[in-house]
Amino acid sequence: MNVTRRHVVVVLLVLAVLGASAIAVATATDEKTLVVADADTGERLLEAPVDDGTEVTLAYTHSVEKTPVEDIYVVDGTELRMDRMVFYSHGAGLPTNEPIEETEDGFVVYPNASYAELNVVPGSVAGHELVVGDERYDLVARSDGPVVLSVDERDLSDRLSDPLAAVDRLEPDRALDSITTHR
Repeated sequence: MNVTRRHVVVVLLVLAVLGASAIAVATATDEKTLVVADADTGERLLEAPVDDGTEVTLAYTHSVEKTPVEDIYVVDGTELRMDRMVFYSHGAGLPTNEPIEETEDGFVVYPNASYAELNVVPGSVAGHELVVGDERYDLVARSDGPVVLSVDERDLSDRLSDPLAAVDRLEPDRALDSITTHR
């Protein structure tokens, strides 16, 4: 068998590509997505990219006190860990048995709880909104009843096996905004 310099170069190039691919796969991080799904049908109403440590805030108005309440969670793996609750007046359904710190932001409670799924019933009186990073989403407008919040984690092999998944996650309104904004 006659091995030419060209054969050696081709073999080395193939090995270099395979090596680079292996490094890319080995160093790829998991992709996390905050999912808001209809509690009855499972239909995904909203998907937002998140990372460990991303704050996810459920903001609403207390139905009796008519004051703002913020339940602030932090993405921790595939769970939402409740970091703190901030409210401005005491009323029905607000914590009374836990230590309450009074700050310039209002009353703050630091509960110790984590949730794989968080059930929410968005209502027009409370005006439930979800804040993920700098984005604010109106849960009342996006849903017709109870929703479930969860964190979906997909590794690189899942993403590679489902290349159209990113297309499914696009929000029509945001895609339109993107088109009209970038003319």
